[in-house]
Amino acid sequence: MRTHAAHILLLVTLALAGANTSYGSDTSYMTDGTYETDIAPLLRDQLYALLNEANAAFQQANAAANAPGRAAELYGKAILLYEKIIEQGNVRNAKLYYNLGNAYFLTEDIGRAILNYRRALELDSGDVNIRNNLAFARSRRIDQVSARAEKRVLETLFFWHYDFSPQTRLLLGSLSFAGLCIGATVIVWRGRGPVSSVVVALSGLLCLCFVVSIVVESHRRSTRFGGVVTAPQIVARQGDGPNYAPSFKDPLHAGTEFDLIDRRPGWFHIELADGTKAWVPDTAAEVI
Repeated sequence: MRTHAAHILLLVTLALAGANTSYGSDTSYMTDGTYETDIAPLLRDQLYALLNEANAAFQQANAAANAPGRAAELYGKAILLYEKIIEQGNVRNAKLYYNLGNAYFLTEDIGRAILNYRRALELDSGDVNIRNNLAFARSRRIDQVSARAEKRVLETLFFWHYDFSPQTRLLLGSLSFAGLCIGATVIVWRGRGPVSSVVVALSGLLCLCFVVSIVVESHRRSTRFGGVVTAPQIVARQGDGPNYAPSFKDPLHAGTEFDLIDRRPGWFHIELADGTKAWVPDTAAEVI
């Protein structure tokens, strides 16, 4: 019953997402994370027209749930239009990737659904809907690779680094710094006391933790790229060529996530969550 209820809840969320009018806002996220406000009027109008057409196709597909063939056709149309906006309009928007992930999920393309949810999360890591749909899509993939024990321990000890969004950590770091300044001011004016000493020490520690967390996250994003297997299944190999022996007994399936270690012509060198490494064709996976 829980599974059916979760599935119904997800479908309702997806239907609402398709009708989200915020996709047509005047501000768009671009590749470098900045805002685009000076799009040529004609191009902007074209993008909005494509966006409205894509959202309409998505809504029509949701309404055609009793006609699977028609629904799949409409979801496919929405996918093509969303991707055209991203590629030809150079628009990088969390809600756009979110809707694209929804459309792929409803066409049972788990790999590209997870890929686009991850891209949406990179732009808006605090969005609860993105996190929930990503978690649900992950539960539907074939390969369930467990993280290394060391990483699970780190995620438990430093939960605030892994669970809190960068925006939340920045806010908490700012509040901690403010507490540090207030406590230090009280000590300067009234002398050191037990309460002010505790406030300064705790605020300073929290501020340091959040600053280090943000720096570590920024470094990771600039040096380490994630990716997702998008092919239905692929044989991972021990080297960058089809003649190398398979790395695993079973093939990798769509939706399997990885960190990109290196790339060579036609191949990705990847590391899975459990620390195992392999090579896969770059046509079978995409980088986030």
